[in-house]
Amino acid sequence: MRILITNDDGIGAPGIRHLVEWAKTKGEVVVVAPRVEQSAKSHGIEIHSAFEVKPSEVFSGVRAFSVDSTPADCIRVAKLLLKEEFDIVFSGINRGPNLGCDLVYSATVGAIFEASRFGIPAIAFSTDFDSFDNAVARLDEVYDFFEKHELMKKNSLYNVNIPSCESHGFRITRQGGMYFSDKFGKTERENFYQPEGYCVYEGGQNLREDIDAFKCGYISITPLLSTRTNLALVEKLQKEI
Repeated sequence: MRILITNDDGIGAPGIRHLVEWAKTKGEVVVVAPRVEQSAKSHGIEIHSAFEVKPSEVFSGVRAFSVDSTPADCIRVAKLLLKEEFDIVFSGINRGPNLGCDLVYSATVGAIFEASRFGIPAIAFSTDFDSFDNAVARLDEVYDFFEKHELMKKNSLYNVNIPSCESHGFRITRQGGMYFSDKFGKTERENFYQPEGYCVYEGGQNLREDIDAFKCGYISITPLLSTRTNLALVEKLQKEI
């Protein structure tokens, strides 16, 4: 199996190091990751300016490339510049969960949406801010869960969030609501304001939703679709109009 790995915390981040070491036990790994952190860049790509792509020696025994752009561009570089074929894309492990409405902003998730554009199955991995230990320890268990239930045959894109506490098991979840928001604080520069993120989650027990399942100590697995078309409405309107 040929595995492409990227992230949004940057090629030197600890989360991607852990993911690469684990993925090496599953197949041939190639890393194409951002030179610096690209959190909250969503599915953005650079179409106006040239950007640097260069080999990196960050990972022992693994071909790696540092890209001075977004995670979505890392996928584009792997396919359109390096012209390589991959069986699956792993994105992460992100420092901080990607849950609810924040999937719209997440560049960790943006990378797997870009992978789907090339027909490559992909999984985004995220965990808590405080520790990677439990996420790393549970990767084999997550992989076995996917294999046992043949999840990649049923859908090509998944968002996985592994809590840092000892997890209670797995939950297949849907995308929840608001998890983070921002305040805008004044700075010393006139007309400049600093966004300050804070958690707006108020707690819940709906284990069918990603936020509640994750906060209650479960590994949340959310199947995603790259299309934004309301297919049910399209079918209905096509019959009516």
